[in-house]
Amino acid sequence: MRVVLQRVKEASVTVDGKIVGAIKQGLVVFACVMKNDGSDDIDYIIRKIPELRIFADENGKFNRSLLDVAGEILLISQFTLSALTKKGRRPYFADSAQPDIADKTLQIIAKTWQESEINVEQGIFGAMMDVHLINDGPVTIWMDSQNKE
Repeated sequence: MRVVLQRVKEASVTVDGKIVGAIKQGLVVFACVMKNDGSDDIDYIIRKIPELRIFADENGKFNRSLLDVAGEILLISQFTLSALTKKGRRPYFADSAQPDIADKTLQIIAKTWQESEINVEQGIFGAMMDVHLINDGPVTIWMDSQNKE
């Protein structure tokens, strides 16, 4: 699974002019489920993201996690993170998971985070979305569950 995390002061996602998800302080998680992802990849993302120490402490150091600051998550499906650009000028997306599998996987992730008392908002899978955010820092981090070791 590939994700891009953006630490935000606030964020929202709009579909057809209507806000479908909004958060205050926390993370926007742009996520792409890859066709070779297994349960270990899902577990890694579920566990790793809320525990990443990327929020500042009283000295301005990255010592606090999303859990420590009671932050929220805005989860957005982003299949374009699977883009391969080695050949030609058009990105190749064949390594992303089938849409039904990707949607199901993202729902599992969101539900698991919600069960651990993290407020999770989401976009609408497959929709054209307008994502509005105020990046905090800016802090933007890229992760790939295939590179976890």
